[in-house]
Amino acid sequence: MFSLVLTYRDRELEIVKRCLKSLQDQTDQDFKVFLINYGSSDKFTNALDQQIKNYNFIDYIFVPAYGQLWNKSRAINIALKRCTTKLFCVADIDLLFHPNFVQKSKQLFKEKEIVYFKTGFLNQETTGKNLSFENSKVSFNSNKEVTGITLYQTQILKKIHGYDEFYHGWGAEDTDVHLRLKNAGYSVRFYDQEILVKHQWHPKQYRSKKSNFPFHTNLEKINHRYMTLQDQHKTTQANGEFEWGKIPDITKLKDLQKPMHKYEISSECFQFDAFIVGIFPCLQEASEIKIKIDTRSKSIKNQIKKISGKKHIQTYSLEGVNNTLLEAIIQHHRLALYHYNIDWENEEILLKIVPDA
Repeated sequence: MFSLVLTYRDRELEIVKRCLKSLQDQTDQDFKVFLINYGSSDKFTNALDQQIKNYNFIDYIFVPAYGQLWNKSRAINIALKRCTTKLFCVADIDLLFHPNFVQKSKQLFKEKEIVYFKTGFLNQETTGKNLSFENSKVSFNSNKEVTGITLYQTQILKKIHGYDEFYHGWGAEDTDVHLRLKNAGYSVRFYDQEILVKHQWHPKQYRSKKSNFPFHTNLEKINHRYMTLQDQHKTTQANGEFEWGKIPDITKLKDLQKPMHKYEISSECFQFDAFIVGIFPCLQEASEIKIKIDTRSKSIKNQIKKISGKKHIQTYSLEGVNNTLLEAIIQHHRLALYHYNIDWENEEILLKIVPDA
C-alpha cells in the first residue's frame, strides 16, 4: 500500500477540493492520505472537517498549533510516525495529481532509491477554471532544485528520524532530507520524463508582515545556512535530543489561558537580553510574555545623547525583538504548546507558552 501526506493550514477550501478530487480519480485506489491540519483557525478547521467527509481514503489529524510558527517538518513527521505502509510520499495540499500518479509512483519505486517529481505550475486564470489535470495548461515547470514532492521507503525515512524539525517557516527542509539520505548511502533521482503533479496558484499573504501570526523576516536564509552546515558535516540523522513527530498535548490548552507567570518586557537592549538569555530558556511552567517597544529611545534628548557619545537608552527594533524571540522558541521550546501574536502597528508582542515536559 501507498501513503501520501498532505500538510494544511488555513488554505482556501477550493484548493483542497481540487487536490482531493484529483486523488479520488486515481486509477490505482490502493492508497491512503494523511491530511495534517497544522494549526488552522476554527473557521478553516470547521470547513475542512465538513469537506473531508466526502473522502474515505483520508486519515485526518488535527495538530493544536494555532498561532505557532509553521513547521512542515513536524507535520510530516507526525504522519510518518503513524505510517505502516512500505511507501511514503510527501506532497502538498495545493497540488493536482495525474490520474496515474499512484500507479506510476509504485512502478518507479526501487530499493535504496528515493524519487522526486517535476512539477508543473499553473497561473491564476488556469487554476480558477477547475479544469481536468490533462487540460490544465502549465505556465512553467520546476527543475531538479525543487525537491518538495518525494517518494520514500517508509523505514528508510524513519531510520534517519524523518524531517528535521529545526526548519520552521519555509525553505530547505525537503532538500535537507535528500542530502542526509545521500550521506547515508542512498540514491536520489529526479523524475522528469513527464509531469505527474501540477501546482495550483494561490496568494502568499501568510508569509508577510501583513499577518499577526509569527513571521521571522530572515528565517528562510537561516534555514539554508543551517542546511549547508549540516551537509558539510555529512549529517544523516535529524532532531538530536528533541522527540520527533510529537503532537502537542491538547489537554494543556487550558494552561495557556491561566499562565502561572507573567512577564512584561521592553525592547531596551539589556532588559531584553537578560530575559531572552537568562529566563526564557529555563521556563518550566505556563507563562505569558508581553513585550513592548521602549519609545524613550526615540526622544530628541536621547538622540542627542547618542550622537554626542553620552550614555543613552539603547533599544532593539520590533523586527529584531520578534526574530530573536522566535529563534529562542525554536532553540529551546520548539515542542511547547504556545500562541504567538505580533501587532506590527502598535509594536507589541504577546506570547503565551506552556513548555514541553
